Amino acid sequence: MTPAPQMPSALILAGSRPGPPDPVAASEGVWHKALVTIEGQTMLARVAGALREAGIKRIAVSASDPQVMDHARALGCEVLLSASGPSSSVAIGLEKLGAPLLITTSDHALLRAEWVRDFVADTPRDADVAVLLARREAIEAAMPGSRRTYLRFADGQWSGCNLFLLVHEKANAAIETWKMVEADRKRPWRIAARLGVGMLASYALGRLTLTQAIAGLGHRIGIRAHLVAARDGLAAVDVDKPQDLADARAIIAARNAV
Repeated sequence: MTPAPQMPSALILAGSRPGPPDPVAASEGVWHKALVTIEGQTMLARVAGALREAGIKRIAVSASDPQVMDHARALGCEVLLSASGPSSSVAIGLEKLGAPLLITTSDHALLRAEWVRDFVADTPRDADVAVLLARREAIEAAMPGSRRTYLRFADGQWSGCNLFLLVHEKANAAIETWKMVEADRKRPWRIAARLGVGMLASYALGRLTLTQAIAGLGHRIGIRAHLVAARDGLAAVDVDKPQDLADARAIIAARNAV
């Protein structure tokens, strides 16, 4: 019998971005989006609860807002001071918590324990880094009418699920690349360009798969990176806009009514 994979520690990103107030927080009259409540629980509490239900023992929250930090401590989470951006905050988390490390966000209000367990189980054993993405058809089947940002590659249209797994300490090498991918997430041709002229040409001809692109980025920095396809399209639905919050509330209310 194959042994169950080791459950990682987890880092929840709950930093504050510079600029205008977050539209979700503003619409709810709270200081930070992580403190928005759904069915009597904050989004941060929902994420932490799903991680614990999945079997994760050690959970840290990366935050800079004092209210969020106090709330994280009340939930029994460790608190790490967030850096200027998500990738830098992840670097701090990896240094403090070590690998394997699961990363998610405080606005992943629909997160379910089985998604976490499935992601860890579906990550190839040779991976240093894995990223969970959902196919467009899976998202639209789970939530018709959902408007997401999609990466278009030869193996389909994909949307991120805000779930990443750093399997080994050497995954630290991926963090600088993550910064570049963050900047280019809405311009996939630039991601392909980082892989060289051949890969860019393959992308332009519609032949480059996202699986190849992720593996290629990993190869260039000396790690094994894998795309893992989400089993449930709802894994790609986070709360970025007030409409997302309304959708999340409707889905969670329906779950609770069962």
